[in-house]
Amino acid sequence: MEIEKLRREYLHGGLHRKDLKADPIAQFELWLQQAIDAKLPDPTAMSVATVSADGYPSQRIVLLKQLDPRGFVFFTNLGSTKAQQIEGNPRVSLHFAWLELDRQVIISGHASRLSHREVLGYFLSRPKESQLAAWASRQSHPISSRTLLEQKFAEMKHKFSSGEIPLPSFWGGFRVDPRRIEFWQGGAHRLHDRFLYTRGESNEWAIERLAP
Repeated sequence: MEIEKLRREYLHGGLHRKDLKADPIAQFELWLQQAIDAKLPDPTAMSVATVSADGYPSQRIVLLKQLDPRGFVFFTNLGSTKAQQIEGNPRVSLHFAWLELDRQVIISGHASRLSHREVLGYFLSRPKESQLAAWASRQSHPISSRTLLEQKFAEMKHKFSSGEIPLPSFWGGFRVDPRRIEFWQGGAHRLHDRFLYTRGESNEWAIERLAP
């Protein structure tokens, strides 16, 4: 397999300093809306990179569920690998890849646990099947078979067959407070456009162009 011969040009257009918004959250919202309008699959999908206690990085895809000036929010089982690693080291990186638009966004920041009220509000908005799945799965823990997982789901479905499904104590969310946000736009001849926003001590954002 000659994968080194697989290549294409990035021709969706450039990114200019004069077109950037002063606030990177506003710039991100613009790009996210354009990804949604382009009907890209899973436009809110992002990779979350964390680091283990022994220094090994790991990544996984989750969905961005909330965004405001305070940061980027996702939800997870608090016993999962990512949640445990964040508890040990809150420095994380997020990566959005909108490949059909030749765009990437990389976010570096600090993750912190959401309040019970925030988590409950989102949990109650989830479809019932998703709520049951949260109860049924000990995320990231070994399991002997899929049959066992399906049995646990059926057990939870029977247990909570009437009334609201309560919020599991082991389920929560994190908000990533961004410190650096990079916007990457593919360019012809591999001359890509990259702009990095860096937040200073006064919470103002500085913008600089990076070489591709």
